[in-house]
Amino acid sequence: MQDLRERALRGGFAKVCSQGAILGTRLGALVVLARVIDPKDFGLVGMVTVVTGVFSLFRDAGLSVATVQRPSISDEEVSTLFWINMLVGAVLALLSFASAPVLVAFYREPRLFWVTVALASGFVLNAAGVQHSAILQRHMRFTTLAIIEAISMLVSCGLAIALALAGFGYWALVVMSVSLPAASTLCLWLTSGWLPRSPKWDPAISSMVRLGGTVTLNTLVVYVAYNAEKVLLGRYLGAEALGIYGRAYQLISIPSESLNSAIYLVAVSGLSRLQGDLSRFRSFFLKGYSLVLSLTLPVTIACALFADDIIEIVLGPKWRAAAPIFRYLAPTIVALALINPMGWFLFSSGRVVRSLKIALLIAPVVMIGYVVGLPHGVSGVALGYSVAMILLVVPVIAWATHGTAIAARDVWRVAWPPLVAALIASGLGLGVGVITRPLSSPFLRLAAGGGVMLFSYVAVLLYGMNQKQFYVDLIRDFAGGKRVRLFGFSQPDANPPTSLRRSID
Repeated sequence: MQDLRERALRGGFAKVCSQGAILGTRLGALVVLARVIDPKDFGLVGMVTVVTGVFSLFRDAGLSVATVQRPSISDEEVSTLFWINMLVGAVLALLSFASAPVLVAFYREPRLFWVTVALASGFVLNAAGVQHSAILQRHMRFTTLAIIEAISMLVSCGLAIALALAGFGYWALVVMSVSLPAASTLCLWLTSGWLPRSPKWDPAISSMVRLGGTVTLNTLVVYVAYNAEKVLLGRYLGAEALGIYGRAYQLISIPSESLNSAIYLVAVSGLSRLQGDLSRFRSFFLKGYSLVLSLTLPVTIACALFADDIIEIVLGPKWRAAAPIFRYLAPTIVALALINPMGWFLFSSGRVVRSLKIALLIAPVVMIGYVVGLPHGVSGVALGYSVAMILLVVPVIAWATHGTAIAARDVWRVAWPPLVAALIASGLGLGVGVITRPLSSPFLRLAAGGGVMLFSYVAVLLYGMNQKQFYVDLIRDFAGGKRVRLFGFSQPDANPPTSLRRSID
């Protein structure tokens, strides 16, 4: 058990570091591409990806989760799952080909045909690496996976920037989308050392396919719910409106997506191994939940407070129309930070049917938000999305934890400290923002307001909310049990636990 804990911590640290590199790469690419490629070109590719993205939900058929989550699995079973994945990838590529003329007619844009055809190849490329990735996850080789992710992102972004600077416009974005799974799959085959055998069906495969099917259906419902607004915007307001909305959403969601991607694989793999030990399972989940929320909140709230400066610095002056959208979407990201970890819990504990039912609750609520906001333009859709997501937080958490080893009150107990610290820090950051508004430089305004907000958040969370020991212990775990210093105070190993640790251990 101690080995599992250490491997999870090392893997989590490696994933966080790699996601930091990926975040920097994505932001750097976005800074360059936003200045070279027009909003209409982003919107053009967005018209295709919002639809082909539906197909991409089936790309692993949920079978990676089946491989990771099962207590034991044979090489023959993994090989059979590999060939099922390849079959699914080929079918999705054919469906993508077939959808090309439909998209051209729906959006009345002939350039979409070849964009759709080009993006179809990504399904086969991705399918070839699904089980190799699952094997590495199962063996908790998160450092290897982290390096592969970082290299793949660097390759795809580098190609996109080179093509954009050469004047290829939206084709640079297409190449970025296709080269990412190509580079990733190549690295996975080289590092996993696993070669698939001939398929061999047995009764255990049927149960894994059913599990994978439920996971895939769950993902499909969530995807449709969280992306239907892009279809509406593209159809009724055009490519430019969709391009502006898409960049605003991408920019505000990059930090939280990177963090959740870093934690997700580690959390599901670790929690799956702890299904038989409810006490450790509960402790592992709540610590991870607290960590994700405490890291997501300050970044997201800072985005809302300093939206104008961030948009001008990252995207440039021609994207100023994205600033109010960027601000209105911030509550959505906060809501997702509270809700998404419930997916770790439900998937790792085998409650995939409950997760599907929750997704069926989320979908109509957020779609109503989109429809209500659509007459008010892009900003109205963003605001409707956020209102719907905030309304869903309490019922989703209550339903996900009902009748399990984790009570809703446990979740709120660990969520309360970072929420309070974020609210206090946002008030101080807003005050500094008002004072520094006369400054002409957006860099200075952002540095002053963001710096005060970050410092006050950390101070309130660690000392005002009495959470210092929790984070000191976490850092000590990464350091291998050595003494650490935090803000000038040495923390010996024998320090008593805080109220947070008592509530989740």
